Amino acid sequence: MLSRLASRVVPAFGQLTVTADEGAGCLPVGIVVANHSSLADPAIVLAALQRLGTRPVVMAAAGLWRVPLLGQVLAREGHIPVHRGDPRASRALDLAAEALEQGRHILIYAEGGLPDRRDAADAAPGTFRSGLARLARRTGAPVIPVGQAGARRVVSGSAVKQVAGLATAPLRRPRLHVHVGSPLLLDGDGALVTTRAHFAVTAAWKTAATHLGEPAALAA
Repeated sequence: MLSRLASRVVPAFGQLTVTADEGAGCLPVGIVVANHSSLADPAIVLAALQRLGTRPVVMAAAGLWRVPLLGQVLAREGHIPVHRGDPRASRALDLAAEALEQGRHILIYAEGGLPDRRDAADAAPGTFRSGLARLARRTGAPVIPVGQAGARRVVSGSAVKQVAGLATAPLRRPRLHVHVGSPLLLDGDGALVTTRAHFAVTAAWKTAATHLGEPAALAA
């Protein structure tokens, strides 16, 4: 339901295009890792994956489960709350491993949060946390790098600017792009897995941002 809803709502707020590396159109069950730059990008990524026939289980900040209606949908569909800095944090990896065993994709945001920036420009993904590497090494599941660009044109900046951006997006219809990279089988120690995954997501983001003509991507 969440993926279908995103696929219907996102086109009302922007012009979404999707590309994929050769061989990445039919995704194997695995860990989808995307860059996180805006409150809008989870919906954008879900809408893009829906076009490729993939409806992942989302790992997201536990606070979202306290949002009326949204929290009920997340719980009912088996999405996974991440309690950062809490003893329950390890439970999220257990649930993600179980979902992969059941043949479901996992969508994870390895940066663990949004960038502390006020402008609407895109920038390269921040440092990845260790959860992605732990999950990949534990399950042996392939990692599918995803780069998105343009989400900050919908929502970014201060709370006032975010509300204004969301309200005006249906009129502005900003261009949005998601690029799906080739799945990777990552092994080695945690630091190496994290580094390789970060490199792959950064490459996917550069492709997406360059597709939109983002100066940051062209200079990166």
